[in-house]
Amino acid sequence: MIELVIDARRKDLGGFEVGRVLPFHSRRMVGPFIFLDQMGPAEFAPGATAIDVRPHPHIGLSTLTYLFEGEIMHHDNLGYDQAIRPGEVNWMTAGKGIVHSERTDPLKKSKGGPMHGMQAWVALPDEAEEMDPAFHHLGEDAQPAYENGGLFARLIAGEAYGAKAAVPVSSPLFYIHWELQPGVRTAPPAGKGAGGMSERALYVAKGSIEVGDRTFHEGQMIVLEPAAEPTIKALTQATVMVLGGEPVGERLIWWNFVASSQARIDQAKADWKAGRMSLPHADDLEFIPLPDEPAKAQAEPASVTPKPTDPV
Repeated sequence: MIELVIDARRKDLGGFEVGRVLPFHSRRMVGPFIFLDQMGPAEFAPGATAIDVRPHPHIGLSTLTYLFEGEIMHHDNLGYDQAIRPGEVNWMTAGKGIVHSERTDPLKKSKGGPMHGMQAWVALPDEAEEMDPAFHHLGEDAQPAYENGGLFARLIAGEAYGAKAAVPVSSPLFYIHWELQPGVRTAPPAGKGAGGMSERALYVAKGSIEVGDRTFHEGQMIVLEPAAEPTIKALTQATVMVLGGEPVGERLIWWNFVASSQARIDQAKADWKAGRMSLPHADDLEFIPLPDEPAKAQAEPASVTPKPTDPV
């Protein structure tokens, strides 16, 4: 029933912690999901910096930012300036190249407050790797949702349970936010044996759940076997992210770049170093330089981090 359990690796970013889930040394991807971080939970004092990520580039992927608490300001070189708030979907497709920053609004910084959310990277399939970059933002009420008997479910991206989310995905996938009250039982979307997705996983962002006869807690990802059809039981109030999809093929990942070839990553490195990728008009006074270390195929990236040489 369970193929693998991945414990998030906690990283202290100077008063702010993230939990790195994907990529993992023995499991690089789940479907097209190549990167997954849990941001926080954290409580920031008035005046303290929460998220302050300078402009940086991406290629070959879509980023998906989803918050439970707090707010992040997004700026990109397509001209979009967008506040991301709890329950909203921020879907940015890099394709052949995009540059963006993630900041805390000065007014929010002055007041302090909580920060808790998820950031995922979805690798693009071969035919979409060089598509034009794009940005989509959906409000909390613009996504399919279901609530009954202590279960709340929101379909963030893709298709599941007969519903389809509005974000324009490029390959078969699903990404779902569950809120479960204690004792609630439910099930993930069907697996391969029942005509569903080939790869599926559950990530416990809060609380604890039971899968089969095993208990899992906050910070654990449960990768399911392709044909498994488990029942999930909430042992406490729990927040669970359910994700999966069809593989898009092997991908290399270095810093913020995802590609099917090393040559494409090398080109992106050269483009960023030479200044051939424009900065966001609303945030163009600084940027994160290309890291100095040599490229390594399949190197694990870091999260949205204000360190100059860390991937973001």
